[in-house]
Amino acid sequence: MIYLKIFWAFFVPGILGYGGGPASIPLIENEVVDEYGWMTVNEFSEVLAIGNALPGPVATKMAGYIGYTQGGVLGAAVGVFATVAPSLMLMLGLLSLLMKYKESPRVKRLTIVVRPVIAVLLGVMTYDFFLSSYEDVGAFQTILIGGISYLLMEKLKVHPAYVISGALIYGALVLA
Repeated sequence: MIYLKIFWAFFVPGILGYGGGPASIPLIENEVVDEYGWMTVNEFSEVLAIGNALPGPVATKMAGYIGYTQGGVLGAAVGVFATVAPSLMLMLGLLSLLMKYKESPRVKRLTIVVRPVIAVLLGVMTYDFFLSSYEDVGAFQTILIGGISYLLMEKLKVHPAYVISGALIYGALVLA
């Protein structure tokens, strides 16, 4: 039964997450944290941070890790397959249709409408992460890490992987 739950936890966000990995992350969080209770918001944010620091698509890395924690190697395989299955089905089944209508005004309007929805979902997820961090480590640490991260990435153009790694090290040494 756990393998079916793992499959649905990653298949549904794969279908509904129009726009790729970043668009499906809030949907995965909903399934993993709220629906099945496999992780807390804080644990999910840590997995997301590690997944973002590694090369490759973040959704598949998260699916592999979460699937592994819940169902071992087979759970990881089920999670990764469930993440890529919707795209695989769409590519195989709808490629000719997509190529035929890619310049359609309706398709372009759909994209224009969906992008703000994705932005709102990402904003809600960011707020949840901030609130969880605020509650777990306090306002000073949350603002300190957020402020330094902002300065490093936006002003000094440090790659996000280094900033995430630094924040993880800081958290392990100072906040543990």
